[in-house]
Amino acid sequence: MTDRARIAFVKPPAKVAGTALAFAGAGLALGPLARATGAAALIGKAAGTVGFSGKAMTTLDLIAPAGTGLDRLVVVGTGEPRELKVRDWPRLGGAAMGALGRAKAATVLLERPDGVAITAEQAADFALGVRLRGYGFDKYKQPKDDNGEATRQPVEIAIAVPDPARARRAWSRQRAVADGVILARDLVNEPANVLGPAEFAARAAELGKLGVAVEVLDEKELRKLGMRALLAVAQGSVRPPRVAVMRWNGGKAKEKPLCFVGKGVVFDTGGISIKPAASMEDMKGDMAGAAAVTGLMRALAGRKAKANVVGVIGLVENMPDGAAQRPGDIVTAKSGRTIEVVNTDAEGRMVLADLLTYAEERFKPRFLIDLATLTGAIIIALGHHHAGLFASDDALAAALAAAGEATGELVWRMPLGPDYDKQIDSKFADMKNTGGRPAGAITGAQFIKRFVKDTPWAHLDVAGTAMESPQTEINKSWASGWGVRLLDRLVRDRYEDRPP
Repeated sequence: MTDRARIAFVKPPAKVAGTALAFAGAGLALGPLARATGAAALIGKAAGTVGFSGKAMTTLDLIAPAGTGLDRLVVVGTGEPRELKVRDWPRLGGAAMGALGRAKAATVLLERPDGVAITAEQAADFALGVRLRGYGFDKYKQPKDDNGEATRQPVEIAIAVPDPARARRAWSRQRAVADGVILARDLVNEPANVLGPAEFAARAAELGKLGVAVEVLDEKELRKLGMRALLAVAQGSVRPPRVAVMRWNGGKAKEKPLCFVGKGVVFDTGGISIKPAASMEDMKGDMAGAAAVTGLMRALAGRKAKANVVGVIGLVENMPDGAAQRPGDIVTAKSGRTIEVVNTDAEGRMVLADLLTYAEERFKPRFLIDLATLTGAIIIALGHHHAGLFASDDALAAALAAAGEATGELVWRMPLGPDYDKQIDSKFADMKNTGGRPAGAITGAQFIKRFVKDTPWAHLDVAGTAMESPQTEINKSWASGWGVRLLDRLVRDRYEDRPP
């Protein structure tokens, strides 16, 4: 991971030198700090030449603007400031970071063009966007000489706001969220030869330094616990499985925990039902659900969240060797229910089946939310801009949707029902692990739902949002870290330090 931004909050300077970044609203409205650069007339003239109107997330770049004493002035459009949403402040930060390019230092004159005061939370959200846009995964690239893309030094960004102390306090919380997103991105971007089940579990165990209690269960312990569905997926690989249990105890001692469960298939060949060769390399990202849960625990611990939270991740590799499970096998899950394996590429739901049973029985949580790159079908349904949301509880679904609107990590609720459930009934076992192509994302969720008893539950199918993700103002990485900000917001807004 490369972190290309160092962020500080400062009071607005009397005079700005070097590179400055300011904001213009619709109709090129400028705030006092932007006008103080002395470049208002130049901005208007240049904007007319290139068609810059202050539309949100667009930029205008002025090199050595005359009479300002600046080397460079970058103007970022906000659109109509009154229409800015909570989720737009990180986007503005990302757009600003992208516009700065290879600058070594810059002063950001952070203000709304309509004169409404910037809050500390908005300033922190802006900095979050800067940090996330500055992410790059280049650890396996050799540095080039000065004639090529030489290793970049971080840009020093001073964000000028009226109350830097309050902004720093707000940023200390959002910086922890950024750390969680970056951890999730790093995990998903790592190649599978580097990050196997044991190595992933070791990365999760490092959260112990932040006060997270981490248990790593090995193959022997998993057999003792009866996680036969998870073990069936792993049996074709020479790399033994692991389950990592991460606990953050920031709430009241007897308060039931919130529980997040992640699918962690570190590489998915499809097993005996092998995938086509084209783009199979992307299956190193089939552990993005587990990465998001790990990143979430990093974020919550980093900002010392006032909640009891458990993260459970199942780490396996799905390979097609002589010991691999076969289509037609029948496996008894931890719950005691039997599964006919009709397609070994429908493996993630088998991992989640045992994890959900284990988490519900052991922790008796307030809710269960699982994340998984479960189906290609959800991409056909929703593309890459929404994750599929399936839920047994309307209040939990509404809370997730609200967190999605606030963060921009959007979810779309999909149906569940007994008619879909019939597709996974088996002639030979309690169920089969796939219902075929029709409604594939829904029948995958129906399968998982059978392994949750009375606990409010939601399933997030993140196949379209977590890897090979859309390029946005705050993400230029193959791995997005999707889910960390969404779930952190859910915890913060709905459950933190609140009675059951």
